[in-house]
Amino acid sequence: MSLHGKRKEIYKYEAPWTVYAMNWTVRPDKRFRLALGSFVEEYNNKVQIVGLEEDSSEFVCRNTFDHPYPTTKIMWIPDTKGAYPDLLATSGDYLRIWRVSDTETRLECLLNNNKNSDFCAPLTSFDWNEVDPNLLGTSSIDTTCTIWGLETGQVLGRVNLVSGHVKTQLIAHDKEVYDISFSRAGGGRDMFASVGADGSVRMFDLRHLEHSTIIYEDPQHHPLLRLCWNKQDPNYLATMAMDSMEVVILDVRVPCTPVARLNNHRACVNGIAWAPHSSCHICTAADDHQALIWDIQQMPRAIEDPILAYTAEGEINNVQWASTQPDWIAICYNNCLEILRV
Repeated sequence: MSLHGKRKEIYKYEAPWTVYAMNWTVRPDKRFRLALGSFVEEYNNKVQIVGLEEDSSEFVCRNTFDHPYPTTKIMWIPDTKGAYPDLLATSGDYLRIWRVSDTETRLECLLNNNKNSDFCAPLTSFDWNEVDPNLLGTSSIDTTCTIWGLETGQVLGRVNLVSGHVKTQLIAHDKEVYDISFSRAGGGRDMFASVGADGSVRMFDLRHLEHSTIIYEDPQHHPLLRLCWNKQDPNYLATMAMDSMEVVILDVRVPCTPVARLNNHRACVNGIAWAPHSSCHICTAADDHQALIWDIQQMPRAIEDPILAYTAEGEINNVQWASTQPDWIAICYNNCLEILRV
């Protein structure tokens, strides 16, 4: 999409509800497409798929579908070649995989790990493995992480339903698990980390699940809400504590000692996104209405100030850096989505 002729720096979309979860597609043929999840404090919630129209330079809603409870996370299948079906995953009460077409979105499968119980432990987050898109990992308030295997049945000429099975479930933390993320280290398939209410970052290897490594523990044992791996250098990850105004950068080679602290925000941080194309740039977004981009090249020397700051018209709930278009960042606040050229 040749938006460069117009050189518009910001595009805005207003949803009919508060936007919380969102994600950019990675498919090369759907460049300015995002999925947005509503945050309504009741059972009935929505997901919208929106795209930027080339001619009008406006966002339009391509389709809307119902979702039980708010989505805690939304992710498109990490398929940059378009080899798999056009799939979207959401977490909430369960992990759901949806198939997206131009006119509608259809539920392909619901992945439930508590078959023999009426009780369901809500999922706080999940991650979709970039190296092997048949692997997903979920994190739950029941202290566990579950690794799922997906069968997308890539048989030519036959529409094949997607199905999934539990590969492994493990007790990851002493309390609720709030986030999970696969690492690109060691081939990018088997290593993942999680954070949780016990205030620790733990690293796991699917080949050796009998033990885990504690990479960091919050000094005050505050719950850690998010973790994000650096997209270019698998040694670095970022995390943040609940109600904290700072983001902590960790180096897995130096456990338990942050290599940097990013603390220019004036209110609690809600989102973290590493640059897809650079190992030393990261964006943080917070309740102070600000999205800040940092250059962390000089670590372990202190990082005093961000290199770029954008002030939104509300508390920023989420930030996503487009992996296939590194000059675009998406933020959401109130009922608005904005994409910013950086």
